[in-house]
Amino acid sequence: MAIHKNVVSIHPYFKPHEGKLDDFLAMLPQFTEKTATEAGCLYYDFTLNGDVIHCREAYIGAEGAQAHLENVGELLQQALGISDLLRIELHGPAKELDKLRPGLEALNPEWFVFQAGLERVGA
Repeated sequence: MAIHKNVVSIHPYFKPHEGKLDDFLAMLPQFTEKTATEAGCLYYDFTLNGDVIHCREAYIGAEGAQAHLENVGELLQQALGISDLLRIELHGPAKELDKLRPGLEALNPEWFVFQAGLERVGA
């Protein structure tokens, strides 16, 4: 099976400040609505573990990921005003991740370079 060699996924983990969990959760529909307009988005969802919110998201190439970050930039700044970014990971092929490295230094991401996998089309 063909492997999508240009898919980039982003995995941020947010911990809302004391008393701000409901405010953060109230922002999730806004993030989803904005992201729904992006042609390069493959999937986008939020999960909750106690008071830690994780966004599971993937894009077609660095261009799709960058377009998303620009699209939700204002909302992201609001979210970071009421939460701590515990961790952010970027996963994908080296050539795509290298395109994203400049400009993301402030977030101090962890970079995971694709090694092997498979893709099930139509599954």
